[in-house]
Amino acid sequence: MNLVFATNNNNKVLEIRKVLPANFVITTLKEAGIFVDIPEPHETLQANAIEKVDYIFKSTNQNAFAEDTGLHVEALNGEPGVKSARYAGSEKSDAKNIELLLKNLNGVENRNANFTTIIALRFNGSLHLFEGVCEGKIIDHPIGENGFGYDPIFIPNGSTKTFAQMTMDEKNIFSHRKKATKKLIDFLNSF
Repeated sequence: MNLVFATNNNNKVLEIRKVLPANFVITTLKEAGIFVDIPEPHETLQANAIEKVDYIFKSTNQNAFAEDTGLHVEALNGEPGVKSARYAGSEKSDAKNIELLLKNLNGVENRNANFTTIIALRFNGSLHLFEGVCEGKIIDHPIGENGFGYDPIFIPNGSTKTFAQMTMDEKNIFSHRKKATKKLIDFLNSF
């Protein structure tokens, strides 16, 4: 089964490909000849994921999926949330986003947070949504070299390592994206 994955983020492509069974083939935007950064103008992860998948479905007329992920920090009223990739500005700098988040949490005791992923699938024209959540805590300084985004400062519940200290296999034990992808796979395997 071939699906177009509406992302330009190679890290996300690697994570998704790692958990997909062999009978699923993912085509990236670049591989599909689409070189546009699809806007994420909405106030919810769900609306952004739908915007992206609809754009790709209309452009390619192929089954497609998109995802949007946000880090929600309890003490910051859910920030950075839907603005996670652009928290410190439109250039999408992981280092600057982490720096701003840690600055905003300076002196704050409550470090509870979660990553939430929403996957929107256009399959034979119909829209389907899948959610994955990973609860955890924000630490006070980055640790680890793996992963991307906020991985160096996020420790999932049940672990003592940040996502950035984990191998991809270790991360997928906890991963919000893996949980949403599993629901997507289970749905597609029902056909």
